[in-house]
Amino acid sequence: MGRLQGKSAIVFGAGQTPGATIGNGRATAITFAREGARVLLVDVDHAAAEETLHTVFDAVEGADCAAFAADITDGQACTAVASECIDRYGRIDVLHVNVGIGAGDGRTESVSEANWQRIHDTNLKGAWLASKSVLPHMREQHSGVITLISSLASISTTPLMAYKTSKAAMNALAQGMALEYAAHGVRVNAILPGLMDTPMAVDAPAAARNVERDTWRDQRQARVPLIDVVGNGWDTANAAVFLASEEARYITGILLPVDGGRSAKIG
Repeated sequence: MGRLQGKSAIVFGAGQTPGATIGNGRATAITFAREGARVLLVDVDHAAAEETLHTVFDAVEGADCAAFAADITDGQACTAVASECIDRYGRIDVLHVNVGIGAGDGRTESVSEANWQRIHDTNLKGAWLASKSVLPHMREQHSGVITLISSLASISTTPLMAYKTSKAAMNALAQGMALEYAAHGVRVNAILPGLMDTPMAVDAPAAARNVERDTWRDQRQARVPLIDVVGNGWDTANAAVFLASEEARYITGILLPVDGGRSAKIG
């Protein structure tokens, strides 16, 4: 407890898709608050951000959090988020970008130009715009942590080509910024969640396929080397807390799989 005490964090994608389990963004918001951070909860859906806010207040006594609506693909909106955090908390110590979509994706020949652009705008351009909005503040204070939520799909086989390439580019963005801003005391890393049990990864696809969520989850879990452990939003959140904390003060530019060993099979 208290690993982020006194720090101010922005969590983009703090809301979540409706479902039976908790999503990466909401779990991270709760965990950041539990570890003492002041958290600005940002989502394009203000109602979802407000729901997360109430969930944090229920879970963490004395939490200092606020909800804010913003579209991560809009540069002015991202700048407004950074300004809100500075006005409210005085500084920006952590930027956590948990925004990613894949609806309408497919194989190279089947995905439409419009869907390709929409997925890349959200997943990649959004991460760049959010980072761009906070980096001047982090550079001035000579400290800060940016964590981008990528995906194991970025380095593995998947039929979702727009999603894969957008997340692979996100990895490159994280590593590039890590080197670019290391001299300013800013650390940048990416987390690569694997086959997690989250609403976006399980509930939504199961409904689209007209199968029971547990059936879809179990089919995914059968592909994970680590037995008897189903990855979820809390696993992503715990990794994010570590990377944001002083425990990871010498770690920057890494792509951290949280995947039950799936990435160990690659290559």
